[in-house]
Amino acid sequence: MFKNTRLSAVLAAVLFSVTAATALVSAPAMADAPAAAAASAPAADAPAAPAADAAAAPAADAAAPAAPAAPGAKEEVESPFGIAAVWDGGIVDRATLIILSIMSIGSWYIIVTKLIDQQKIFKQQKEAASKFWKASSIAAGTATLTEGSPFRFIAETGTKATQHHDGALLEQIDLSTWVTMSVQRAVDKVQSRLSDGLSFLATVGSTAPFIGLFGTVWGIYHALTAIGMSGNASIDKVAGPVGAALIMTAFGLLVAVPAVLGYNWLLRRNKTAMEDVRSFSADVHSVLISGAMSTSAAASKKVG
Repeated sequence: MFKNTRLSAVLAAVLFSVTAATALVSAPAMADAPAAAAASAPAADAPAAPAADAAAAPAADAAAPAAPAAPGAKEEVESPFGIAAVWDGGIVDRATLIILSIMSIGSWYIIVTKLIDQQKIFKQQKEAASKFWKASSIAAGTATLTEGSPFRFIAETGTKATQHHDGALLEQIDLSTWVTMSVQRAVDKVQSRLSDGLSFLATVGSTAPFIGLFGTVWGIYHALTAIGMSGNASIDKVAGPVGAALIMTAFGLLVAVPAVLGYNWLLRRNKTAMEDVRSFSADVHSVLISGAMSTSAAASKKVG
């Protein structure tokens, strides 16, 4: 019913996920450079050295820095507590990162492919409005529609229903009801095809934050256990591992937010697309029923 090239969607999903993960962990830690002038000031104000050290003074002055760093200058300091530290945390941390990465790639893949499908339907609806209804018959109008279009699928299904109303069981159903059922089934298939993947987005949006939170709790537990066993609870020993564990929560939110926004956006666009599909199917159904009834009545009169 739909013909799409999925390779571009896969590449776009991987690109979005990698870019988001890189932006999360690539910001370098900034630290204030030590004020060398403040450290050298006491030495300048110190009393004169004894005569025995007078010969060593010029050498010490020559070794002193000539131009101290300006106060407030920033220098980049590479933090050892990043995504690499989380990855090296153990099998649970690695599994959590892998699950969140799969969720992110899957979410972007679905968002991109659904947007492609919806854009094609909007384009095909304009094509049906400009070509199909100007044809002399349903068959001629169907031939003008793009192969794989949901509008062509509905028109072909309705036409086949009027031509193949036979069989011992189907004869018990009147032609109007049979055509109505066939067209409605075609519409349901189109709607089901458009809704594929939205449940995955809803699942990612509702579970990704909790998966990230689980990774954070697990990382903090192991960090505090290691700190307690070492007996050193200084701030530099606590802040690093705990901060690294919090990356998991941020990653979970980074996965969940696009999934929720994409789900709501695609759902709204699906509703608009299905309104066009249902309007087209209702018109096709009316034309098919009127033509089938006229043909049936003319045949019965001829036989009589």
